[in-house]
Amino acid sequence: MASSSSARRRRLQYLSPTEALEIGGGGLSLSPRVKLLLTLFRSDPAVKPIDEWKLKVALLDFLRSHPLSLSVPDDDLVIRRRPDLHKRKRDEPVASGTLYVRDLGFLKSENREGDEEDEGASRKRFVDWRITFVDRLAGIDLNLEGVKFKMTVEIPPADDFELMKKSWEDYYTSQLLDSRRAFARRPDTVVVRGVPSRWFAEPRVSSKASLLVTHTIFSTLGKIRNLNVASDDDLGVKSEESKEEIISGLNCKVWVQFEGYDDFYNAMKVLCGRSMQKEGSRLKVDYEVYWDRDGYFRSVNQKPSRNYRQDRDSSTQVLAGNVRNEPSKHQPHITFDSNGARRKRFRE
Repeated sequence: MASSSSARRRRLQYLSPTEALEIGGGGLSLSPRVKLLLTLFRSDPAVKPIDEWKLKVALLDFLRSHPLSLSVPDDDLVIRRRPDLHKRKRDEPVASGTLYVRDLGFLKSENREGDEEDEGASRKRFVDWRITFVDRLAGIDLNLEGVKFKMTVEIPPADDFELMKKSWEDYYTSQLLDSRRAFARRPDTVVVRGVPSRWFAEPRVSSKASLLVTHTIFSTLGKIRNLNVASDDDLGVKSEESKEEIISGLNCKVWVQFEGYDDFYNAMKVLCGRSMQKEGSRLKVDYEVYWDRDGYFRSVNQKPSRNYRQDRDSSTQVLAGNVRNEPSKHQPHITFDSNGARRKRFRE
């Protein structure tokens, strides 16, 4: 068991940022991609209406032409016009968008012996290319039928592992200085939201996420101490900038507390900058991942424990795959030992 854990940890530690990873054994995998947030401004005083389709076509032509020559499908670029453009100020954006670059095979390299380069060199190559790509894309000026646009480009914080790592290091350093403790706490809990509940459900039993199936999936990334899964109803709230609405109840939110910092670190590095896919489905799920700074499981453990009947009924539901997905603040969680077995709170 120890050797397999070490092999898994080493595998994740040296996983290239352009390499896919199978998780859970149920046909799920994490595939690499680059996500960029685009914001477009008018660079002239024109008042001509915005044509999102023409803007999209112009950007796709630029991406697919030399020197970028990127393979970007139409669906991986979304441009949306901002509402109430007639009320905006001159320096406010007129449109926003999202760009995904999923075909990163051109970044893979081999040494003279035919072996792939190590993770450090591969990550440096990837980061250098991403910086150059963002700078080049942010520096273009679009001239669409006489109307000029300029664009800003940024990487979402949840997609930048180094930025995410700095955020928790700064947070816990400040906590250490404020409390004057002899040692600083380190994060151990990953939060993943926006993944389809049916992908974490018991097949042919329920469409709701199962704790045991979810544990099987995320145990690929490290030893789990605590786990919770709930419906992500917040995704159903309509955005002010988008007319689209995601139906609530179809997505779930997962909290995963790992036994050690190394497993948490590797899980964050693997989950950042990747999409989730399932074998047999063309859907690519661009979930959101972040670390838990609110101490979710500490606050849950401070609540009064349930009685034996409640715990037994919950166990029966979990084994049957019928887990109730209630709001996270009310839903119980399951604790696992280092071997993945569920801990018993009472003698049977």
